[in-house]
Amino acid sequence: MQKATPFLMFDKGLEEALQFYSGIFKNMKIENLTKLGGGMVSASFVIEGQKFLAFTGGPHFQFTEAFSVYISAETQEEIDDLYEKLASGGIKQPCGWVKDKFGLSWQIIPPILEKYLYDKNQEKAQRVMQAMLQMHKIDISKLQEAYDKN
Repeated sequence: MQKATPFLMFDKGLEEALQFYSGIFKNMKIENLTKLGGGMVSASFVIEGQKFLAFTGGPHFQFTEAFSVYISAETQEEIDDLYEKLASGGIKQPCGWVKDKFGLSWQIIPPILEKYLYDKNQEKAQRVMQAMLQMHKIDISKLQEAYDKN
């Protein structure tokens, strides 16, 4: 078991969420699903190698953007696919973020963005940041354009 594992408290719909995520991520596995009665469900699952624990906790538990799942997407095609699928029934948000229909926030980000934002050339990093702030879904070609601009 991982030493640190995200534990997600869903209001309701945990089983539906797991089926939703299973249809999006190729590397998603439900390890355990236990119905505890009274509408409560407990689950453990893995997405892209990251284990999660989850529980149906009732309406007093709500997700906020203070916690998000960061997904590294290598290609524009992967970004487009994940962004659209995770946003289905949810909310598309700026800077590569989506809030899915269960209220959980996701960031769909290419690894090149981190490289650009941490570049030693602060002018390049700032141009990339400004370009990203204009986007909803991340566009790798526009990030590259901002990075290469003279």
